[in-house]
Amino acid sequence: MPKQNSPTLSPVGFLQMFVTQSLRTAGQMGCRECETSVGYVESLGLTAGPCLEQICRQQLGLDGPIDFDGYTDIILGIKNQIGGNFSRASGDPGMVRVVNSRCPFGTTVQNAPELCRMTASVFGGIAARNFGYAKVDLRRRIAVGDSHCEVCIHVDPTRSADIEGDEYRYEEGVLVSRPRSGKARVQATAHAAQTWCATTSAEQPRTDARGQQIVAESAAMQRAIDVAELVAPTLATVLISGETGVGKEVIARLVHTLSDRNAHELVAVNCGAIPQELIESALFGHEKGAFTGAYDVHHGYFERAEGGTLFLDEIDSLPISAQAKLLRVLQGNEFERVGGRHTMRANVRIVAASNQELADRVAAGQFRQDLYYRLNVVPIVIPPLRDRRDDLTALTQSFLRRLAARYGGTRKILGERAWTQMMVHPWPGNVRELENVLERSFLFSRGRVIESLALDGQPARRRSQGAAQVVSLRDVTKQAAMHTEGQLIRLALEENGGNVSAVARQIGISPRAVHQKLKKHGIDPQRFRVGRD
Repeated sequence: MPKQNSPTLSPVGFLQMFVTQSLRTAGQMGCRECETSVGYVESLGLTAGPCLEQICRQQLGLDGPIDFDGYTDIILGIKNQIGGNFSRASGDPGMVRVVNSRCPFGTTVQNAPELCRMTASVFGGIAARNFGYAKVDLRRRIAVGDSHCEVCIHVDPTRSADIEGDEYRYEEGVLVSRPRSGKARVQATAHAAQTWCATTSAEQPRTDARGQQIVAESAAMQRAIDVAELVAPTLATVLISGETGVGKEVIARLVHTLSDRNAHELVAVNCGAIPQELIESALFGHEKGAFTGAYDVHHGYFERAEGGTLFLDEIDSLPISAQAKLLRVLQGNEFERVGGRHTMRANVRIVAASNQELADRVAAGQFRQDLYYRLNVVPIVIPPLRDRRDDLTALTQSFLRRLAARYGGTRKILGERAWTQMMVHPWPGNVRELENVLERSFLFSRGRVIESLALDGQPARRRSQGAAQVVSLRDVTKQAAMHTEGQLIRLALEENGGNVSAVARQIGISPRAVHQKLKKHGIDPQRFRVGRD
């Protein structure tokens, strides 16, 4: 069973872990242990069921009591996210019937048919918690040679009295299972479920070394973060590439935060901002009298970053002489101050960044090839904002929240025209430009809706991967309307503490319509609940 201090997982990650745990503990048991295995699988399914249900409720925007349709959406969501290929079939009153053509446990299920009890316990447990009673009949099973699976869940004890199946009752906070064999009786309490739920909370936002949330919705940024997380605990040198303002320092700070050097400082240096004649002194320090004006010993960035991480931004601007000294540090972890006669050791992890393609600089003879190979151990490429527009909405929301906190707490959202401007603007300054534009627009807007962005210009075309693309005004307008609707619903949820009924009254639609919109926009009302954990 997972420990309560297990790392926080995403919903899909937890579902995958659930299957892996089931296969490991039940699927590997031999026939002599089948009865014990069935009991364990039953317990595993009953205790994990509440957390599986919670995950799918959040994903589907389901809050409070559910009907048969809501229940069916939940159990299909659980199974299909782990590869079950389930669908709903026709059913009688008081009964839900689902079928599938592929088992979520794969071919392993034929060697361990007791794993089917996982499906029964999850389906039955969720039904019993919501309807008080359930009986699950596994009519057909791929595990025993049938062409497909057919599962019937009955919730009316009078109608299912003559039907064989595993019974589940929920009484006073305790879920009791009575298998059709009558050989085992399994109970599950809410406390037992917490051993799973401790690992299932929605994934916490990643933060950099200063505790600021890292916003990444696009696949490209997710890949960059995944690589950063993977390489952070190692000693490998990282080279981050991307245009100015895309967020290279954010990734560098993430690498530092997740490394074992995070107790020490991350020292960030913009190599392009240091005069070339001073760059060696700035990096490696100098001795007293090393040159005119050197009145004392100067400790360079390498000494200041001792034990920590040195982030060298715009490393492409380093002069050749400084490149040679940097190569020596990377090769042997040692350097000398300017004017010094003693070799010093450097216990520093290097993360470098460039807004130009270093391979081109090498080809032009402006950057040492051997240094390039030393730096480019783990490359991380961050595309420009115009090529990862999936991040625009999340970044905008994050910046507007910060601006509200900075300027008096009044939340503002973008109107349709402002959102259209957002989508057609090429953002040559990337995330940095976006933040500045939103701050100007926030300050210039008198109401809660920012009707227009304070842009210097509004190009009608944008460039993507070197090719001109005309933005479809119809598509952008549709996206703008969707964005504005989602923002208004979020504001209403905030104002009403996540109460869907109150939101429905405020905006003048039915609670069912609100739930549909929550599902459409992927909004979880639980996040807005007052006093939530």
